[in-house]
Amino acid sequence: MSDGLDTPAELVQNAAKAGVTTLAITDHDTTLGWDEAIIAGRQHQVRVIPGIEVSTRQLIGGNRSISVHILAYLPDPTNSALVQELEKTRRSRIERAKKMVALLAEDYPITWEMVLAHLPEGSTVGRPALADTLVSMGVVPTRSDAFTSILHSHSRYYVSDYSVDTTDAIALIRGAGGVSVIAHPLIDFPAGASMTDLPAEFFKILIGAGLNGIEIEHRSVPKQAKQWLKNLAVKHNLITTGSSDYHGIDGKDNRLGENRTEPAMLQRILDQASGFEAPL
Repeated sequence: MSDGLDTPAELVQNAAKAGVTTLAITDHDTTLGWDEAIIAGRQHQVRVIPGIEVSTRQLIGGNRSISVHILAYLPDPTNSALVQELEKTRRSRIERAKKMVALLAEDYPITWEMVLAHLPEGSTVGRPALADTLVSMGVVPTRSDAFTSILHSHSRYYVSDYSVDTTDAIALIRGAGGVSVIAHPLIDFPAGASMTDLPAEFFKILIGAGLNGIEIEHRSVPKQAKQWLKNLAVKHNLITTGSSDYHGIDGKDNRLGENRTEPAMLQRILDQASGFEAPL
């Protein structure tokens, strides 16, 4: 219900075909796909762990704001504080997307109505919908090509949007009984950089705010940073997870089940969560 090309039911069905027996569904800033996924999970014998990928921003170094995605596993989907913040984020995404469409329209025959045609009703609006529209127009061959060119964060068509502070998001997730895990950290860490360049202070802030875990096994996490992250997790007794971050067959190169979470770590998520009970 956000930037994946499969419906929640198709996602679960494809997971079953790939041999995945337990699957987390974490749409950006919405829980609308949970019910459909859970029903499909029962049909295909896939255990669904409902969650949210919360869009946040964190100030580091005193003057630099970075985008941080925080996975919220098993929060209460009716928690008023969390619901209000997610709604605020989704409204901001709509306004941002409209502004980007207006900029794109100066050079390409794109309209807001064309973008909406690529979105299921109720889904979260984001750059992927713009990318899919550009693909359908023949401007770029794939969604990935759109992100590395026209929709890149340094493109003249790019517009930033509102996101809740990362530490506030961690508190909101905890307040809703959920378990917070930072998604695909350090994906922009330079390939030849020294380990001393890792932003230890950034992680210290998040851990101090109550972060529960780190997603380490992900294709975008640099190999040279994984052991550092594992050591950090051990030091602070954090949960470690793995994820495919699958967005559909044509959404990303990521394939279902390419990275997995250890059963013991899943159990820690289940034990620490109190907002929503994962279906068996």
